[in-house]
Amino acid sequence: MGEIVLEMKNIIKDFPGVRALDDVNFEARSGEVLALMGENGAGKSTLMKVLSGVWPYPTYQGDIYLRGDLKQFRNTKEAEASGIAIIYQELNLIPELTVAENIFLDHQITNAFGVINWSKLFAETQRLLDELNIQDFKPTDQVKDLTVGKQQMVEIAKALSKKADVLVFDEPTSALTDKEVAALFEIIRKLKRQGVCMSYISHKMEELQQIADRVVVLRDGKTIGDVTPIAEITLDQLISRMVGRDVKDMFPKGKFQRGEKTLEVRNFEIDNPELPGQKKVKNASFCAYKGEILGFSGLMGSGRTELVSGIFGAPPGPARGEIYLNNQKVNFHSPHDAIEQGIGLVTEDRKRIGLILGQSIIQNMMISSLKTVANFLGIINKAKERGLAQNYVKQLSIKIPGLDANIDTLSGGNQQKVILAKWLNTKPKVLILDEPTRGIDVGAK
Repeated sequence: MGEIVLEMKNIIKDFPGVRALDDVNFEARSGEVLALMGENGAGKSTLMKVLSGVWPYPTYQGDIYLRGDLKQFRNTKEAEASGIAIIYQELNLIPELTVAENIFLDHQITNAFGVINWSKLFAETQRLLDELNIQDFKPTDQVKDLTVGKQQMVEIAKALSKKADVLVFDEPTSALTDKEVAALFEIIRKLKRQGVCMSYISHKMEELQQIADRVVVLRDGKTIGDVTPIAEITLDQLISRMVGRDVKDMFPKGKFQRGEKTLEVRNFEIDNPELPGQKKVKNASFCAYKGEILGFSGLMGSGRTELVSGIFGAPPGPARGEIYLNNQKVNFHSPHDAIEQGIGLVTEDRKRIGLILGQSIIQNMMISSLKTVANFLGIINKAKERGLAQNYVKQLSIKIPGLDANIDTLSGGNQQKVILAKWLNTKPKVLILDEPTRGIDVGAK
């Protein structure tokens, strides 16, 4: 067992009306992967923001130690300088720049006159890629041309270029293919052999059993139980720690009678505007019936998201084909048309196109159904609006500090529940869910 690199002791973090972290304690060692688990809203992201200086000292209580030295980070720059690096679920890269430019963006290699030394920059980038055994792209490649999995490798190289001592992965595989997950795990194992201290946040139990050495669980802002070797805890015990109860028959199959045909799509196609002559969706036809769940399966890039976006009136290219709703042919020229006809879409990327960041929870929840709470003059009945919103908060067990709080303050899982409430409030005839459990814990599922 390696030496203790990171210790977080008695960490407390309060927000208005909410204690997000309540006396959290754990330590992480060199050459290990410590899994950090918990339900959405358990405090995992808040804890990492305390560690990385996003929530600076003294906005929290408690102590952070790196190799025995007390640290009180007043900003993210200080945390980075001390060797803390966090690779977030939403990658922080500039698409139009090269791999090398992204890796050394804020610590460029320059000559005595402050001019970038491009040959050294590219050579050092290649050294980092070789160190990680990355052969799929070059320092001069533009990031926008890389897959999400390869972009994640750029983030890892970026962290190592800053001599990161503690590396935190926040839901790193949520958008990766199986092949990219395997490549990521190979890099993590290589970093373990080099003695890097790593923390791994994930809801995917099977991944943790493959890659983690020990696990710590957060629930309602508190550490539950001791830091435990992953080999000494069962899946049921982990789930019980996370949700505070035994979860039996988590996904029971409902007994429903399939009703009449609600949605029919015939010969739907979407052109690829970037590759003339090629199609993102080709000759798709299907029927969906009232009271049933119709599943779409396919690898990343197979056209699933493009298909449902096209049905919703937002195709990523010229589209053709026929859509029938309750046996009536419809034409959706925009998402507004689709919503008016009773179609809802929980999008794959909640932060980019599912939410209005910077706005309140209630605004995000009610944005698609304002007509239901407005009178004939278009004036919103605030009491009715709050009543409906509060009903969904209770019904979906959404953890919020208040309806007027900023949507950005919620965990990813609770943000996803707000999006679901937004569409349920429209009373849709057809509800389309694109990767709805991305980044969602087992209890929330």
